[in-house]
Amino acid sequence: MQLTDPKAIRALSHPLRLDLLEALAVTGPATAAECGRRLGVSQASCSFHLRQLARYGFVDDAGPGDDRRERRWRLRATPTTIQPAAGNDAVRRHLERLVIEREAQAAIDYLPRRDAEDARWRAGTGGMAALLLLDAAEAAELKRAWRALLEPYIARAATDPEPGQRHVRYFMTATPASPTGEDDDTDH
Repeated sequence: MQLTDPKAIRALSHPLRLDLLEALAVTGPATAAECGRRLGVSQASCSFHLRQLARYGFVDDAGPGDDRRERRWRLRATPTTIQPAAGNDAVRRHLERLVIEREAQAAIDYLPRRDAEDARWRAGTGGMAALLLLDAAEAAELKRAWRALLEPYIARAATDPEPGQRHVRYFMTATPASPTGEDDDTDH
């Protein structure tokens, strides 16, 4: 999903909205109450944020819940495919920072759980880092190749898992080192 509307990008720039998208991606359609219980937040807050996500086309009404009193919500697009296009640079930067912080925190949160995973899952998960020497064209090609490698799995992420399958986070960021070797701290 290519986003060009700065208002739609802004709609994603809230941590709870990203949490709701992820919860719906992993568990499927759910009510605001179910989302609230999973995320540890109020039903009212989830309901408000789900309506905002629906306003910009990220979620749809999935019909009534089990008790027929509450609306269920489902993803309209797989959140892993959202790529902000040019627009309001401040909003884009805010969303990018939010996503990077969430993904970094998810990786940190996984560390204490990793040892409890089945050996097959431990072999295929965990972190990886590298410092590469590239020119701008090579960096762009590496990003394109990485995206192409993940594309079939991204498309499958919107389907129901088969036995043995789980949702797995993949996160890549390419950040050129400062020419001076020092981190640029000007955005804080």
